[in-house]
Amino acid sequence: MFRDRQEAGQKLGASLELIQLKDPIVLALPRGGVPVAAEVAKALKAPLDLAIVRKVGAPGNPELAVAAIVDGDPPDVVLNREIVEAYALDDSALRVLIAQERPELERRRAAYRGKDLPLSVAGKTVVIVDDGAATGTTMKVAIRALKRRSPRKIIVALPVAPPEVVDELAQEADLTICLVQPARFRALSYYYGTFPQLSDSEVLDVLALARPNRRNAEERRRSGARTADKSREAGT
Repeated sequence: MFRDRQEAGQKLGASLELIQLKDPIVLALPRGGVPVAAEVAKALKAPLDLAIVRKVGAPGNPELAVAAIVDGDPPDVVLNREIVEAYALDDSALRVLIAQERPELERRRAAYRGKDLPLSVAGKTVVIVDDGAATGTTMKVAIRALKRRSPRKIIVALPVAPPEVVDELAQEADLTICLVQPARFRALSYYYGTFPQLSDSEVLDVLALARPNRRNAEERRRSGARTADKSREAGT
């Protein structure tokens, strides 16, 4: 369906351009979502940032998420209450499980962000991008955490996902855009001509190219704050 992640991002960006979003910010789910999101951010002339999510596995079953930690200042913890109840986990047990995963979240933050703080999403139209969704679990967690940060709207943008996953995400986000929704979903790699696993260094290369967008967004924010300050001073 797509030549590579870049082409998928270009096609997503073209679809999103038609909507004329107000004050957008693009968040990528690393690693695979980063090159897709970079093309979306380019099309929208929007800043690019990351939504870094770390799963918290159930005792004895690390693939089953009882919670997830979403990077931020401070990080958000989103519970999977059905799994928490099924395992009869109390607050103390949850704190232990969450604490075990925080170092990996911090490692990823340090690897991808360095000393940069996450961009604020307050009042923004947030576009969350991945290279596809087989179950949508990580995307759901990201949406729920971002809702706590006062965005204007949350839009999910995916090249490919099963129809039932798209329906579930549509219940979480304000708008969900998915270009390809195969009835018989296969592995994500099936829908790409080239679908390599990305390294941290490759993610950083993509982010480095997007830094001008980020700097411009920060400068606009600072400029707006300075203008507001001058207006208040003039009023006094």
